[in-house]
Amino acid sequence: MTDPLHGDGARTGAGAPKEADPSVGELFGRLTEHTTRLVRAEIALAKAELKAKLTKIGIGAGLLVLAGVLSFYALGKLLDAAALGLAEAVAPWLAFLIVGVVLLIIVGILAALGAKALKAGSPPTPERAIDNVKADVEEIKKGLRR
Repeated sequence: MTDPLHGDGARTGAGAPKEADPSVGELFGRLTEHTTRLVRAEIALAKAELKAKLTKIGIGAGLLVLAGVLSFYALGKLLDAAALGLAEAVAPWLAFLIVGVVLLIIVGILAALGAKALKAGSPPTPERAIDNVKADVEEIKKGLRR
């Protein structure tokens, strides 16, 4: 059936082709869906980033605790060595002294590794997730300006 007002042969009514542009309701539905997905993805990224940083902090703290425990053993050995050295001035004290120095070297290495691991994970902020959210906000602002 042709449009009686225009006379151009355009079809009207139930037989008219459907419009290609989505309705406002559909657009808002898509916006809600995409926003929800985006927020969930950003939260997942933040969780993953925090987990990685907290793991590094945990390893660093563990290494520092181990260094502290070994330093107590080293101090005990060094004190034993000093006591034996003063008491007898013979070779057994030298053995204790060598063990104590080796333990202190190990403590120094563990402390350096622990401090490095703590610095790598501090502060535990999800930097990539924050940057992504900022970029998302900028894109949304650009889209709203159009």
